[in-house]
Amino acid sequence: MSEAVKIIAVNRKARHDYSVDETYECGIVLMGTEIKSIRDGKISFPDAWAEVENGEIWLRSFRIAENPFSSVFNHDPDRKKKLLLHKDEIKRIARKVEEKGYTLIPLSFYFKNGKVKVELGLCKGKKAFDKRADIRERDIQREVSREFREKLH
Repeated sequence: MSEAVKIIAVNRKARHDYSVDETYECGIVLMGTEIKSIRDGKISFPDAWAEVENGEIWLRSFRIAENPFSSVFNHDPDRKKKLLLHKDEIKRIARKVEEKGYTLIPLSFYFKNGKVKVELGLCKGKKAFDKRADIRERDIQREVSREFREKLH
């Protein structure tokens, strides 16, 4: 059974600003016009985040543009969206968010077997020196691979 995965959008800035400790695959509750807009790629989530509220996880600041072809039955682009996870996963996430100062950040959105999925990351914010260390490490790795390629030719 092959799983068809089509990536809609990736939050590259999240991995730069946060260190990701765990990731979860979540379903998302959407309306029909929202699905049409997502299929067209009209989503925006530069500062989106999720929160645990009454035993449920809600996605905030995730904007899905209105569909121009859906007249009066259009959706509210800024409404909060419910994420679908198992109860035990939600409890584990809620405990970590409350105690240890983690944040829930959406890392990517993709279609999996025709359904929209969210990769939700349990993240901690990076300090400025952590970001510089990551950039330095990436530069060193790039130089090593460049030298290795030059020696091969």
